Amino acid sequence: MGREDSHYRPEGVDGRKGGHPRSGGATGRVPVPEAHLPRTPVPPPADGIDPDATVQLTRSGERPPPPMWRPPDRAPVADRLPASAGPTAGFAAPVPQPGAGGAGEPPAGPAPEYGRPPARRRLPLAVLATVLLLALVGAGLAVVRPGPVAGWLGADRPSPQAPAEAAEPEPVPVLAGPDGNAPEPTPDGVRAALEPLLRAPELGSRVNVSVADVTSGRSLYSRGGDAGTVPASVTKLATAVTVLGARGPDHRIPTRAVAGANPGEVVLVGGGDPTLAVDGDGFYPDAARLDDLAKQVKQALGGTAPTRVVVDSSLFPGQVYGPGWDSDIPTGGFGAAISALMTDGARRDPQAAKKNFDTSHGWAERVPQPDLVAGRAFARLLGLTGAAAEVKRDTAPSAGAAPSAAAPAPGAELGKVESLPMIRLVDLMITDSDNVIAEALARQVALARDQPASFVGGAAATDIVIGELGLSADEITLSDGSGLSRSNRISPSLLTDLISLAGNGTHPELAAIFGGLPVAAWSGTLGGRYQVPATAAGAGVVRAKTGTLTRVHAIAGLVTTADGRLLTFAVLTDQTPPDSLDDTRRALDRITSALARCGCR
Repeated sequence: MGREDSHYRPEGVDGRKGGHPRSGGATGRVPVPEAHLPRTPVPPPADGIDPDATVQLTRSGERPPPPMWRPPDRAPVADRLPASAGPTAGFAAPVPQPGAGGAGEPPAGPAPEYGRPPARRRLPLAVLATVLLLALVGAGLAVVRPGPVAGWLGADRPSPQAPAEAAEPEPVPVLAGPDGNAPEPTPDGVRAALEPLLRAPELGSRVNVSVADVTSGRSLYSRGGDAGTVPASVTKLATAVTVLGARGPDHRIPTRAVAGANPGEVVLVGGGDPTLAVDGDGFYPDAARLDDLAKQVKQALGGTAPTRVVVDSSLFPGQVYGPGWDSDIPTGGFGAAISALMTDGARRDPQAAKKNFDTSHGWAERVPQPDLVAGRAFARLLGLTGAAAEVKRDTAPSAGAAPSAAAPAPGAELGKVESLPMIRLVDLMITDSDNVIAEALARQVALARDQPASFVGGAAATDIVIGELGLSADEITLSDGSGLSRSNRISPSLLTDLISLAGNGTHPELAAIFGGLPVAAWSGTLGGRYQVPATAAGAGVVRAKTGTLTRVHAIAGLVTTADGRLLTFAVLTDQTPPDSLDDTRRALDRITSALARCGCR
């Protein structure tokens, strides 16, 4: 088991209580003074289909569609964003289709928790603009069929080789949206609905729960709500919120090539993009590519032939495997050595990983030295062979030396490619519970807050951003950004605070966390769940991130009640029986389905 490093707790903005003044440190729940829901009920669909219809869809073999958010009749979200938020802020990231990539959560017994959304129909761009604008709670919740993630936000323009597609009619909502006038559940009503279910023996001896109303921000139920609990992959919600807060939805991660100290020497500088591909056959759709970078380098070198490649992965210092990781994670196919330079999430065979994602539940063999593997691929793309194609690690020279007549000056930039926008990276991380993307994004939080881009620095920066958001960092202690670490602790109430904050309209840049959330009985890690009578009420209505380690199970997200009220919940249990994987998941599904089924008054 990995060593648990003590956290660096900076003086200043980190939201922790103590003897020094800080800008955070809020100990109560996040207020949501006005969620801006429409004040008239959203009419039901013309065909009269209600939430129970999702059960019929499931029984007939078609999964119920996931919820998407429709904006109210007012200025588009993009017009209301701060200039720094960028053009993609406020858009719900779409759900990837098969092959979009990502490592799932680590196996927890005989049936690991992974899922992959099925292939989706592509939506025309006009429909996309209507469906994907995300005003969160400032919108009626409508359920529509999504399209694939590839090509929506990753490329500046469609590929000229892409075949023309016939226009499709606008998707029809199949579930009524949340009603802005719906009565708020009462604490007694929520307690009556949940407490009998929390006694299930398969939940183990420690079940901590928080339920809150998104519109009012009021806590409706808390059982150990402020207690730090092992969150497993639910940790990714905190990583998503903080990286969107620190970097913004439109930020892209660069991978650069610069001139080395000697003529013809090229230094490949990793910026922390885990989705970087070698060529068009990479694991992640629309990822930045080394073959594009190689073309830029050849053009920049002019008549100077490349002679060797050096890799600079120094942006991410420290250990490459996380504190508190189980001993089998480095070789278990769901984690990897975390490096600032890698291709395809360090997968050894990205094409096979794409092909086998569903049957392997996301497992893929990873390379132990991702930066050197990327460097060798880059050398081959530059035409180097034999001994010249071997690479070494070093740091890039500083720019500023005088160029020679025959070659660019050492440190001069020869080319650059950029990752998908942050909104897409967050979507991939959440939908497929991609641990490697999560660790890379935690380091982006560190870089944005002047912390070392390491496991320790990512944890410190997460505290800082949570404090900046006005929440209490006393309720989170992290050793990694993915949730693989058993040393992590997050309180359920902080999770519901983070979800409420992303949904109250005050931080539209955080809205991207909802686009990738798996939907009950439809997508991601919830795709195969909520398909029995006891949990059918949650199908298509519960949207949540799940977490699984051996003896640890968690779920946190959103649910609309039978009256149309939008709630946020977090249920974390970290002392379950070791052989209760499926039973524990069903017990969690019954809890969230009870919220979907009741008015709780």
